[in-house]
Amino acid sequence: MSQHHVPRRVFPRLIVRGTDAAIAFYQNSFGAELMERFAGPDGLVSHASLTLGDYSIALSEEVPDWGWVSPMSLGGSPVLIQLDLEDCEMVAHKMLTEGAEVVIPIKDRPYGKREGRIRDPFGHLWILSQQVAK
Repeated sequence: MSQHHVPRRVFPRLIVRGTDAAIAFYQNSFGAELMERFAGPDGLVSHASLTLGDYSIALSEEVPDWGWVSPMSLGGSPVLIQLDLEDCEMVAHKMLTEGAEVVIPIKDRPYGKREGRIRDPFGHLWILSQQVAK
């Protein structure tokens, strides 16, 4: 019997303060679809899974006792999450409407991309990028 390689996925699990608010933000900003949401009896969301088109992310509520700390507790995010998009301006506008802020404005870059950096209301940093036609 031959063994078939099962592709594996890698996706970020973002630790946030206010998981349900984060779910709403990503739904409104990226058109994310909530796939699953698990909360304990205390209402703490330990896991929520969302799809953003071809991408997947997971969310968990901040629990410092478990070592799960959000960028809000760290004083910023040490990670940049890059999304390759068809229209980064549209997504940036939606994010800003939902409370995000511009870190680096979106503009054409000399390496053939149009991109910029946005900080979401939960402290996570997103590079919104699209290929520029040559």
